[in-house]
Amino acid sequence: MRILIAEDELTSRLIMQKILQDFGSTTTVVNGEEAVIAAQMALEDGTPYELICLDVMMPELDGLEALRRIRALEEERGITSSRGAKMMMVSALDDPKNIVAAFKGLCDAYVVKPVDKTEMLKKLQEIGCTRTR
Repeated sequence: MRILIAEDELTSRLIMQKILQDFGSTTTVVNGEEAVIAAQMALEDGTPYELICLDVMMPELDGLEALRRIRALEEERGITSSRGAKMMMVSALDDPKNIVAAFKGLCDAYVVKPVDKTEMLKKLQEIGCTRTR
């Protein structure tokens, strides 16, 4: 599985990378703009990401807007959200407003920081990302 992790905070990025390394190859970026560019390049190359983890609060472009833009890129190519990348939002924000906004943007899962391995693995299973290398 190809995995994209968009996280501006180094510790969280390393934790997610360690948790997800058994599921496939990971690429990391540090802001939402880079996430959109990476997703677009992968789609253009015919090797789309199967899982994209987006922090909500990032510089340049926040995770919610990156989510919307990535879903729009998929839609332009005729890929519905149910057939596109699994999108997991990862955030310190656990208020209903942000969680609802993420699901309205067509994310598949929402994980609250600090990232807990057990919780992340549970969310991966719930969205069908259980295949390991």
